[in-house]
Amino acid sequence: MSDALSTRLVHAAGGDRQSGGVHVPVHPSVQYAYENVEDLIGVFQGKVKGSFNYARQGTPTTAALEAVITELEGGTGTVSFATGMAALSALFLTLLKAGDHLVTSARVFGNTNSLFQTLEGLGIAVSRVDAGDVAAVQAALRPETRMVFVETIANPSTRIPELEGLGTLCREHGLLYVVDNTVTSPALCQPRRFGAGLVMNSLTKTLAGHGEALGGAITDTGCFDWSSYPNIFSAYRQGDPRGWGLQQIRKKGLRDMGGTLSSEAAHRILVGAETLTLRLQRSSETALTLARHLAAHPAIAKVHYPLLESHPEHAEAKAWFGSGSWMMSFELRAPERIVEVLNRLRLPLKATGLADTRTLIIPVAPTIFWEMGREARAAMGIAEGLVRLSVGLEAAEDLIADFDQALA
Repeated sequence: MSDALSTRLVHAAGGDRQSGGVHVPVHPSVQYAYENVEDLIGVFQGKVKGSFNYARQGTPTTAALEAVITELEGGTGTVSFATGMAALSALFLTLLKAGDHLVTSARVFGNTNSLFQTLEGLGIAVSRVDAGDVAAVQAALRPETRMVFVETIANPSTRIPELEGLGTLCREHGLLYVVDNTVTSPALCQPRRFGAGLVMNSLTKTLAGHGEALGGAITDTGCFDWSSYPNIFSAYRQGDPRGWGLQQIRKKGLRDMGGTLSSEAAHRILVGAETLTLRLQRSSETALTLARHLAAHPAIAKVHYPLLESHPEHAEAKAWFGSGSWMMSFELRAPERIVEVLNRLRLPLKATGLADTRTLIIPVAPTIFWEMGREARAAMGIAEGLVRLSVGLEAAEDLIADFDQALA
């Protein structure tokens, strides 16, 4: 994270030139009118760029947010959605069809895994493999494979896939490489450097960061050749092929499926993003301090955090991200004490969600990964006593003192 990025974030959206307001205004209008019907026709046919016809496909406020995210990710364009899961659903359902095959990490967010189960019910095959092993991913490829999907830092295991190797593999096989950048955010990682064609960010979390706005985004990095992708509809195979994928996602994911981000939420996310680097630096430093303390605590069996020397991908985390971000997890030596210990904590909020200004804590197995069952959890490396922690902006010494009294 650099001071230059902080400067860019504060000034990225540009404010409101008409009124002089320093923030991009909220545009609540649903309809957008034109003086001449020819202009309206041109907007519908994509011949008039940067214009709007109906808020379901975007507003000036969401467009301003998309421009900021595109710049942060070093991409060519972005489509925003009402939530991160809406973004992923649109991505998979607009770019994959029955008979296609997707390879994904065996360690992904629980709701994403549930979405994969839905895709399988629609006739899209999904192979879950160890994404830290490029050979395992390669062995899972089929003639009908269209896409490889991973998270930069897996939720909640904190494991990191072989991002560079997978990028090379996808490029050699002409596969669409999709990376969920939510935990790291573009402040720590730009997946385009690994060859990712599409990047997903749950804006609710690191970018917005205050737990008051839902949002998601898909960014095209310009690394993928859409002219070779077989699932682009004929209506969208016009003009520059570099825009085909994102156009199909916007048309099908927003116009047809309606997962639209509101202008109000976009405004809140834009304001929250201004402090991205400050929040991420503070929470990452606190998370590492707390992780080291808990790793040495006799009541803790194991701590999972990328910047700990004991983490399997510690070297990759330092080289690729430079920081471990705000998410960590740990296992109690006496897992039967999990409810007692968490109830004794005073500062962390016992709540789901991630990347708030407040520290959030949740037992993983009986909550966010409950639906998949014990066997599936074991296959994903999720212990029954695993606790996920999203570190906020509290002082590290206060969190340490709170954990010490709860674990005593």
